[in-house]
Amino acid sequence: MAHRLTRTSVSAGLGCTRSIRRALATTSAAAAEAASTANPASASSDSKNKSRRRHLVFNNRTGPSLQHFLAQPLGTQPTGASSAEPEMVPYMPTVSDWGEGRKYYVEVYGCQMNVSDTEILMSVLNKAGYQRTMALDDADVIFLMTCAIREKAEDRIWSRLAFLKTLKTKARPDRPPMVGVLGCMAERLKERLLESDRLVDVVCGPDAYRSLPRLLSLRAMSADGVANVMLSADETYADITPVRLDANRVSVHLSVMRGCNNMCSFCIVPFTRGTERSRDIDSIVDEVRRLSRQGVREVTLLGQNVNSYRDTSASAAFGDSAGGGGSDLSRGFSTIYRRKDGGRRFAELLHRVAQVDAEMRVRFTSPHPKDFPDELLQVIRDSPNVCRTIHLPLQSGSTACLQRMRRGYSRDAFLELARHIRSVIPDVALTTDVIAGFCGETEAEHRDTVDVMRTVGFDNAFMFAYSMRERTHAHRRLQDDVPADVKGRRLAEIIDAFHETARARNQRLVGSHGLVLYEGLSKKRARPFGSDDYGHKVFLDVPPGMLLAPGDYVRVRIDGASSASLTAAAIEKTTLARHYREHPQPGCLPAGSPDYRPDNARAQSHAGHASSQPAAAAAAAAERTPCTG
Repeated sequence: MAHRLTRTSVSAGLGCTRSIRRALATTSAAAAEAASTANPASASSDSKNKSRRRHLVFNNRTGPSLQHFLAQPLGTQPTGASSAEPEMVPYMPTVSDWGEGRKYYVEVYGCQMNVSDTEILMSVLNKAGYQRTMALDDADVIFLMTCAIREKAEDRIWSRLAFLKTLKTKARPDRPPMVGVLGCMAERLKERLLESDRLVDVVCGPDAYRSLPRLLSLRAMSADGVANVMLSADETYADITPVRLDANRVSVHLSVMRGCNNMCSFCIVPFTRGTERSRDIDSIVDEVRRLSRQGVREVTLLGQNVNSYRDTSASAAFGDSAGGGGSDLSRGFSTIYRRKDGGRRFAELLHRVAQVDAEMRVRFTSPHPKDFPDELLQVIRDSPNVCRTIHLPLQSGSTACLQRMRRGYSRDAFLELARHIRSVIPDVALTTDVIAGFCGETEAEHRDTVDVMRTVGFDNAFMFAYSMRERTHAHRRLQDDVPADVKGRRLAEIIDAFHETARARNQRLVGSHGLVLYEGLSKKRARPFGSDDYGHKVFLDVPPGMLLAPGDYVRVRIDGASSASLTAAAIEKTTLARHYREHPQPGCLPAGSPDYRPDNARAQSHAGHASSQPAAAAAAAAERTPCTG
């Protein structure tokens, strides 16, 4: 059955060209007149919808106004509205069967959330009768899942669109494929995408994937492009079971919340993905159970600001609950927005997920430093299968620069948080994000950043030169006044500082033993590899006779290290529970222990944040970068 579009999935944000709207409006008006003649009662109903229909239409060239971007939550529908009969957008086709048997091809760019979103839209398309193809030349529809976090990311998409234009007009003039742009760039550049040389047929934003089959049907009816870039106040896609891009992968990203409220001055994410909203805990735990039954051995809980997760659904037991009642910010941190009260927090979610399967590792990304109460740190420390890796985005080591970034903390507060985390979780691996050359950054401020990189000694870092984004606070109020060559030099110095400390920390691991989740053969080296609890990419020397399958846990001895990866000798296959029973992590309570409860964190004092150097170090460069934090 075709999915019916609710107010939250398609509303005023859906646009098409004026010619299509006029044609559809004419058809709709004629049909309505005929219907009202046959049934006078329907005329009254149609009259009530006229003002709403006028509100839904907006000028395709100037774009929608602010009210078009936020769909009304389900709870704000007029009295008498039935959730069983959601309102339909008047000018959208009620049947979307154009896709039956047609093939789609998808390319994914950007962060882990784009991978998760792609798996959601694949589920939507498959349900509508589409079939995925791995061959570009065989596709009826080609989708680009895009990123808008930096200018370079958008430049890659424009280059790809130019290639696809050639494919449409020259290589396949008799059967040109549709081209769809999805994700953050779709929301940010909808008008340019539709109006620049007809490069794009369909533009669909991050909260509008349910409408994609109908958008494609509408585009098939006309030569003009269509778009839906509406942002939703409550869309989480919790009821959609994703179709995995790689069904054989043992590691999966699972979206638990969407959007961001932080409004950092450099970041476009709140404008492309909307405000924060969280899935309910029960739906997440149910999906983790399903993944466990499918043999998944590692799940990464995903969100733009994942540790601000707050389940306020009707199914949540509000108030103080095991592992999740804490709502305090990290010491010395603040926000520019009013924080909500109530609901179940990320600590409880992490605890519940960790309990599903003792043999499934659990990670999370991308967090914000402000949301690390002791309850959360205790869950990480006391759960053997929660990876002891914490992403702690720095962005700048200068208090003055952090203020311009509107990050809500100082240099000293960040350093104190890093020390406190290491005092609670002695062997934790800390990773970070850093921006070089932000607006107004001086040489002294840059040196402060390099100094923090050396002081903390991060295990992995995502480091970039600043790229001004339209619509952000920085774009409206600040000047991008650091020359490109200066940005490049400062970035190189930050990278050098990171590699210097990461290499030294990794070298200290040589000769130690650890646990690696085997993932298969690396693409570049065709060599056995996996990852450890701390995020290292570990290349394995496997002895003859040891047969490994993706998803196996292997006890290893570290034999070599660089700033980016480790090499190790495989010793034996084992299980996660057995390994940590025989080789307990510092401060970790064995699973099943009478004292293994995340709410024990409440008895711990937040005072005395003593510094402690971790015993493990160095994370490999990840395949995809965090999009916020």
